[in-house]
Amino acid sequence: MLERLTDCDAKAMAEAVTGFVADAAAVHLCHPLGDVTGGAGFVETAFDPLWQAMPDVERRVAISLRGTDAFGQDWLGQAGHYSGRFAQAFLGIPPTGRLAHLRFHEFYRIEDGRAVEVQAIWDLPDLMLQAGVWPMGPPLGQTGLVPGPMTQDGLRISGDGTRAMRIVGDMLDHLHLSPQGEAAMQLPRFWHPRCSWYGPGGIGTARGIRGFRDHHQIPFLDAMPDRRGHVDEGHFFGQGDYVGFTAWPGMSMTVTGGGWLGIAGAGQAITMRSLDFWRVEGDLIRENWVCVDLLHVWEQLGVDVLARMRELCRP
Repeated sequence: MLERLTDCDAKAMAEAVTGFVADAAAVHLCHPLGDVTGGAGFVETAFDPLWQAMPDVERRVAISLRGTDAFGQDWLGQAGHYSGRFAQAFLGIPPTGRLAHLRFHEFYRIEDGRAVEVQAIWDLPDLMLQAGVWPMGPPLGQTGLVPGPMTQDGLRISGDGTRAMRIVGDMLDHLHLSPQGEAAMQLPRFWHPRCSWYGPGGIGTARGIRGFRDHHQIPFLDAMPDRRGHVDEGHFFGQGDYVGFTAWPGMSMTVTGGGWLGIAGAGQAITMRSLDFWRVEGDLIRENWVCVDLLHVWEQLGVDVLARMRELCRP
């Protein structure tokens, strides 16, 4: 049913989504869309406005990963872009009249062929950047269209993901040693020297271990040294060389330092939603796709990014 969204009008879109997402499903969407119930709520809150803004929109999937988590739950994770002519405003983001790409990471918990839970982040900051109205600090990483896997096999994933999950799991365990310094995290042990870390709009893409450190990790850890990942409570699953992780939220921390996103730390306790995919090559992580609900982070800090954007657009 999700494949129908690659080329359909608004009516067919609504039929596909309500047919796939169960009526009572818990649907968790990024800020400001919020939590809704069932396929009908998903359509009304998110898909209908998107199809109005981009009437020729296509759902282009680059990664489709299926697996079972430690709780015995079956998950489908997909990453890609909603692409189409940006003809009308979407959530107040002004149209460009040109081709636009709204990046998505979406995770579906499947029972009897239907989704009974959804966790989805649409990269709204990146869409603002495409429209020229990003009102916050400039990203440190490279912005632009995020590519799919360099192996071009994201829609043909198969095989046991146990080895890939072990590599990624060991890497995450060592990341928790960050208070002991860079050496304790042993990044070269887990990351390919030519790795790519595809962050969300507002952070951007980093290349190589040094780029990952300079453009994301150092500002992030300096600002929130007590950050704690919710891996044990989340949904971690693998297939072939790919691993997916979702939790709602996926991290909790206190903003005590400055530098990350230009935020001045004032001791604010926040949580963070992040939906991730990794691709392992040999014994190392070669690519990592990360979607963070940055607008929800800003909202917890008392900043309405969409309201600031509207001020930029005021005639």
